[in-house]
Amino acid sequence: MLIGDSVKQYLTFLQHILDHGVQKSDRTNTGTISVFGYQMRFNLQDGFPLVTTKKVHLKSIIHELLWFIQGQTNIRPLVMQGVKIWNDWPYASYQLSKDYQHETMDDFIQKIANDETFAAKYGELGPIYGKQWRAFEGATGSVDQLKEVIQQIKSNPSSRRLIVSSWNPPLIDEMALPPCHAFFQFYVQNNQLSCQLYQRSADAFLGVPFNIASYALLTMMVAKVCGLEVGEFVHTFGDAHIYTNHLEQVKLQLSRTPYPLPKMIIKRQTTNIEDFVFEDFELVDYVSHGVIKGKVAV
Repeated sequence: MLIGDSVKQYLTFLQHILDHGVQKSDRTNTGTISVFGYQMRFNLQDGFPLVTTKKVHLKSIIHELLWFIQGQTNIRPLVMQGVKIWNDWPYASYQLSKDYQHETMDDFIQKIANDETFAAKYGELGPIYGKQWRAFEGATGSVDQLKEVIQQIKSNPSSRRLIVSSWNPPLIDEMALPPCHAFFQFYVQNNQLSCQLYQRSADAFLGVPFNIASYALLTMMVAKVCGLEVGEFVHTFGDAHIYTNHLEQVKLQLSRTPYPLPKMIIKRQTTNIEDFVFEDFELVDYVSHGVIKGKVAV
């Protein structure tokens, strides 16, 4: 195993923002240090690019990815699995509603879990990633982009149109959060599948470690169903930023030495990406430093 080359890339990315970023205001009024345009490349043959300089909650990453693939947009399935990463946005929306009775976040999540009617009304995020991946609404109807791109990889692997877009301009205002990871493209060479993600907006401390792992795993899953080996995951950024309330956490992470990369094993053999379940994935030899907490900007 390599001694964390992927993690070193991530740490270099953080340091680049600190060294070259400019202070910018933002939608959340938190404040950021921001750069525009950056790219990292991860060779998936070298190991699974899960950050080791802090412990990353892989359970949440896998459940969220499966949720996207299933085309879901309501937080209730994630809540039932103990995954919290999307809770802040619907809770903030609920607090502005006439039904809000000063419930805490914990109270709100209990209602989402226990009351399907309440969850249908207040757990919905709008037409975010899963909807766009599986039922993108266009002028001529709905398109299952993920299904079509997998079929194209199998039948026409040299295509330059192996793209899935989450950015659907007429529906942006209906989404709890406009897509940050806006679109991705697959590429086949020498029987290896690579993927490039364009991320228009990137929370470098909290979000990016999740995004790297999620799209690396998606690449592995699509490669598996298409009978291909894995190649690279290429991560391209627009506005990459560190929130000003994460600076101490970033400095702590930069002081840590990366551990060797773990390996991800996909145990199921299938030609249908919808067949995968959480138990199909096994992370081997993941050693990390401790958790570093940070508040999400909503």
